[in-house]
Amino acid sequence: MDFTECYSDTVSSLAVAARESNVRRVSLLIQRGCSVDSRDNRGWNALHEAAAAGTIVCVNQLLKAAGASSGCRAYVGSLTHEGESALYLAVQRRHLAVVKLLLRAHADINQPTNDLSCPLYAAVDCGHTDIVELLVRKGAEVNGTHTASCWTCLHQAAYKGHSDIVRILVGVCRLEVFDDHMITPLFVAAQYGQKQCLQILADAGANVNTQASDLATPLLIASQEGHEGCVEILLDHNANPNLSCSNNWPQLPIHAAAEFGHNTILARLIAVTHRVCDRGEGELSPLYSALKNNHSHCVDLLLRAGFSPDAQDCSSLFSSDTTSPLAFTLALNCTSSQPFSDSARLLVAAGATLTRREWLYILAMCKSDVLQYVLQQRSIPRPDQLSRTISLCSRPEQQSNRPLSPEELRGLVCEALDMVCHASYWLPTLLQAGLEPSLLLQRPYALRKADSEVLNYFLQFVNWSTLSHPLKEILLPRKESTWRPHHECVPSLSHLCRLRVREELGSVVLMQTAVVRQLPLPPPLQIYLQFRDIPPPSHATTVPQGGFPQRL
Repeated sequence: MDFTECYSDTVSSLAVAARESNVRRVSLLIQRGCSVDSRDNRGWNALHEAAAAGTIVCVNQLLKAAGASSGCRAYVGSLTHEGESALYLAVQRRHLAVVKLLLRAHADINQPTNDLSCPLYAAVDCGHTDIVELLVRKGAEVNGTHTASCWTCLHQAAYKGHSDIVRILVGVCRLEVFDDHMITPLFVAAQYGQKQCLQILADAGANVNTQASDLATPLLIASQEGHEGCVEILLDHNANPNLSCSNNWPQLPIHAAAEFGHNTILARLIAVTHRVCDRGEGELSPLYSALKNNHSHCVDLLLRAGFSPDAQDCSSLFSSDTTSPLAFTLALNCTSSQPFSDSARLLVAAGATLTRREWLYILAMCKSDVLQYVLQQRSIPRPDQLSRTISLCSRPEQQSNRPLSPEELRGLVCEALDMVCHASYWLPTLLQAGLEPSLLLQRPYALRKADSEVLNYFLQFVNWSTLSHPLKEILLPRKESTWRPHHECVPSLSHLCRLRVREELGSVVLMQTAVVRQLPLPPPLQIYLQFRDIPPPSHATTVPQGGFPQRL
């Protein structure tokens, strides 16, 4: 049977009259001897109807009629099938006069319902401040638990944001009461952004550093949910922003703000969070959290505040892709429509270290513009500049457009040669950026996998007559289809001259600076000196979808 729907054929005439607040008919039916305790399908009698309707005269008449039969106390305490008393129904509907009358008639002020509620909890839930004041004054139990999750009246008041009720309850309740997850009313106020309630609880002395069973703190949850005002209140009451908030990893409130993209809160927490989380061993940089959901504005804020773009290797805590923030974001977006995100650009521009893993993802995109951007931010050094590059990279401050370190350059070349099948995407960009072609000749066997058009393009950047014997052995079987300048011919004097100019100036100076344009030479010759007369190879292979290109 449905105890929430009233079936009309089960309701007594007296109950109908009480529901309709028909005082004369109620009086008449009582005089005729109608039972005041006749129940409908919900277990409601006339007193329940009168209390719910808020008709004090009808309630009084029914109580007198029940008293005449010496059953008034039992009658006033009668319950519906849901365990609701007349007092509970009157409280729910804010019938203050009826509540007072029922209390004088000795109604049980703490009578629980089937779902563990009670009159005070109902008044708190509905925000009836005047009734809460009355029930508290009359001695209602204020610290009892009234839900399956063990919430108290103070929990519910904080959740609903009933600040006037919270102000009443903090004077009579225990502040440190816990639900089944060890969550306190102050935690609830912080979680749901109830600033006034939070302020009252904090001012009353509630613990602002309380931790739930999973170690979450009020500051963490307020930061996660984006409640700026609550964050300020908590910090003003000495909430600890450096208290670990997880058993699984070194989580702090700053991580929550970064992960959910709350810029203002993040800026506030940056100022008070210990920087050990930046690069400390066993810690986690908030950059990882910001990158998780690609909140580039948070990444920018953290980098501007001085957080290292390299952070720490967190692969022991999470996946193998968390060796660095850049590797993390590249792995996260490798199959998306924008594999090189704004966050990745910010990290590269901030000087993130480029290991073989990062080069793998960058080259795997098969996007020349991405590689061009990276090399604009991190220039290729000349071989004779590598020693100076080491000293530059050892400086603690970030530098814009600083040259690649020897290790970074080595990683780039190694990964490029591992992807020689797709060299048409990266080879022109690298050579135009000033990469010494000789670096690509370190692994002759890699040329076996090169496309003929790519190989022909590359050989025009070197003196093919002085290639090593192993290289010539590789090229010999392909001379008819590949080497258009002819396998046996001597390079032209003009070609040898531009190779000599490149040797004197260095590839980077020749290809990336205006030095050639300053020479007293006609434009066509300037183009020739910079190898810009050589048409780039077409893309003989297609860009891989949803994965990496083929590697040797």
